[in-house]
Amino acid sequence: MEHLIIVIGRQLGSGGRIVARKLAERFGCKFYDREILNLAAKESGFCEKFFERNDENKGFFKALYHLHLPHITDGNFYANKFSEESLFQFQSDAIRHAAAEGNCVFVGRAADYVLRDVPETINIFITADMEERIKRVMERHQCDKPTARKIIHEKESERAKFYNYYTGKQWGNASSYDICVNSTKLGIDGTVEMLTHFIEESRK
Repeated sequence: MEHLIIVIGRQLGSGGRIVARKLAERFGCKFYDREILNLAAKESGFCEKFFERNDENKGFFKALYHLHLPHITDGNFYANKFSEESLFQFQSDAIRHAAAEGNCVFVGRAADYVLRDVPETINIFITADMEERIKRVMERHQCDKPTARKIIHEKESERAKFYNYYTGKQWGNASSYDICVNSTKLGIDGTVEMLTHFIEESRK
């Protein structure tokens, strides 16, 4: 198969990351979720901790004072390159470089927008019924139902602010994606099979 880039947007607890990894295995693609933060850190010279704090979160600088200057290179800092916008730019550059090197699956990080001019990109959004999402978050965080619901609300609010700010679009809006799927309907494996068929047909 010729150059293939798959971008997965996902609601928290939808199983989107699992679907993304299975698609990466199915098509022999490199998988990038938090891995892209490490690449961005290497390319920028900043400590990965900064990218972790800013990860899909537009309110990064509210946490800045919990970190210390030795975590970043003095040259970059005093060149005034350190800002939320510059971190997003470094991350975007890392995404573009990874995409140029071969077949990839990216999870989140506004990669659909970053790669908007790459014609080989297939953009997918994964959702799921709220009760199933709550159940997954409860299992992941070992918490009760109200806490899981709060985690979903807070994390998705951060993702939406991050995505909307940097892209000028609305996170989760169907017009931003080639296909939107509710993983509850077919289950994780069924969703992977359906998306595999969609990707194969779209590449013909």
